[in-house]
Amino acid sequence: MKSEYFINPMAAKFRGVIKSIIRKRILLVPIPVILDTDIGFDVDDVWALALMLKSPELDVKLIVTDTGDTHYSARLVAKLLQVAGREDIPVGIGIPLDFSPRTHELWLGDFSLDDFRGQVFSDGVGAICDTIMQSSEQVAIICIGPVPNIAAALLREPRITENSRFIGMHGSIRRGYLGASKPMKEYNVKKHTASCQSVFSTPWDISITPLDTCGTVILKDENFARLKDSDDALTKAVLENHFIWCEAVKDWPVLADMDPATQSSLLYDTVAIYMAFSEDFLEMESLPIVVTDDGKTMIDETGQMVRC
Repeated sequence: MKSEYFINPMAAKFRGVIKSIIRKRILLVPIPVILDTDIGFDVDDVWALALMLKSPELDVKLIVTDTGDTHYSARLVAKLLQVAGREDIPVGIGIPLDFSPRTHELWLGDFSLDDFRGQVFSDGVGAICDTIMQSSEQVAIICIGPVPNIAAALLREPRITENSRFIGMHGSIRRGYLGASKPMKEYNVKKHTASCQSVFSTPWDISITPLDTCGTVILKDENFARLKDSDDALTKAVLENHFIWCEAVKDWPVLADMDPATQSSLLYDTVAIYMAFSEDFLEMESLPIVVTDDGKTMIDETGQMVRC
């Protein structure tokens, strides 16, 4: 039983790596991806979505909103897709759970899903299952928020693991927020811990960027200035959301020393997008990971092997 538990994910990982190499080195065929996001609270989801849309290596099949007011989040996704000229990408409305501040409402305005010319799925979980099961290629599910949608999809259609891999911005292995020397309870894990336990205990090809790495990513100085000078419509929309968000959360102590005119906030979620098509700038380590009942991600020999 234990050997089967480890061999299946390793075999899936091997197949995924081979396909990735073929795409990248020979065929240059974009990788099919689904984005599962709690966009609408922290602005890093907006940056991540834009990075995904600007990455020719990725073929975006579906974007589904997760946690909080998922209808509001779907409106935000739809407007960004409209700005980007990508209304060919369907939007799914995920499971609405909890309250999250709507920090992007000023930019969103009165935009309605009726204004979106693309397809909108009211059953986002069903859309995830159908997209994976109907795909002729392995799909990368990029999760940049809590994972109730993914846990629900696994219950509804367990076979999705046979044609997909999971890439997440989750956890804290050896370092915490702001480079703290001790691991912490990371938001995307502790928000809905039971869902995360379900996902991380499923035999699957799982890769994550924990706080250890993604918690160091900031765009600043000349690189940030280049974006401010850009005439690209999507880039402008990202920066508009950046400034509106910074004003909405200006009382957060963690932002006290941040100058929104010269740098971004921490762009945690962008690393997960990058991981979907490349690991060139990353050091990967396979570790047995357990999600505890109180929301910690710990190295434990009884855990599922996860690429971190």
